[in-house]
Amino acid sequence: MLITLGSPPSDAETDAWHAVVVAAHVLDLPASVPEPSRAETAGRLRLPPVSGRNVHLAMTAEDGSYEGVASLLLFADEANRHTAVLESLVVRPDARRHGVGAALWGAIRDELAAAGRTSVSAMLELGGAGQAFVDSLGFTNVLALGWYVQRVRRAVAEIPETALPDGLRFADWQGVVPDRWAEAFAVAHDAVRDAPGGDMAERAPDWDVGRARAAARLIEDRGGVILTSAVLDTTDGDAVVAYTEAVLRDPADTRALQYDTVVVPAHRGRGLGRAVKRRLLGRLHELLPGVREISTTVADDNTSMRAVNEALGYRRERSAGIFRVKLQDLPVTAADVKDA
Repeated sequence: MLITLGSPPSDAETDAWHAVVVAAHVLDLPASVPEPSRAETAGRLRLPPVSGRNVHLAMTAEDGSYEGVASLLLFADEANRHTAVLESLVVRPDARRHGVGAALWGAIRDELAAAGRTSVSAMLELGGAGQAFVDSLGFTNVLALGWYVQRVRRAVAEIPETALPDGLRFADWQGVVPDRWAEAFAVAHDAVRDAPGGDMAERAPDWDVGRARAAARLIEDRGGVILTSAVLDTTDGDAVVAYTEAVLRDPADTRALQYDTVVVPAHRGRGLGRAVKRRLLGRLHELLPGVREISTTVADDNTSMRAVNEALGYRRERSAGIFRVKLQDLPVTAADVKDA
């Protein structure tokens, strides 16, 4: 039976969902990639993202367990009301090839149509079950990515911090940006707009102080941790000219996620991307010594950031992509779908 999870979901719903996610993770991803914790799963199900609202669907078995789950993000901002993100569509390994994925996809397709969306995208590992499924639906890879991983302790021990040019200094914070840098930080966020985006339908949002604070607060409200290191221009009122962020979705995680790394256009070519990422590695090691690794995604055609990562000793772990399809190109019925 197909159900929509409560808002917020019950503990039983969260447990059933998490069981599917972990079982699929063990089969579909390399052993080096840590499993998501229950705290991470609960946070994602309990609180919607800043950018819109989620629809969480599950296919139940006779014993009450879940055979498959799916999460859809419907953007709320006007610039992206035409599109959506399929954040997950996961079928428990022992329930695959029995129509579960097709049924979940049929419900997702109905949600997209009801919300007036004309396209949907998903981030997937290359060569896995997820790609095979979306290939059958007509999705195409619009942005090739790589997952890159760095050992935190080794990087801190072997790579010296980079001295900043005159007039620049570092600033660091945990959680929501402090008031004295909030406006400048929001302005710097907008510099991410020119990062390679392939043929994606999603448009970068407009950032202001409220959005920047809400994004950090959401991570904490979901039970996670966010650290930020920035470079400030002291000759320009402490304008934020570069920054990078590390996130733990559960404080007990041993692998952190690196979110945006941004250098504003006027300060590019000065080594600030490398400097601020190395700064954050040191802060991560100092404040959260249980974190062994940090991982991040970089578009294959983002040659400048790939060079920064290489200089810092990041290694490519696996390949991924952003896949997109227009609703007009989707199969008409679930029977037309190659099941996951």
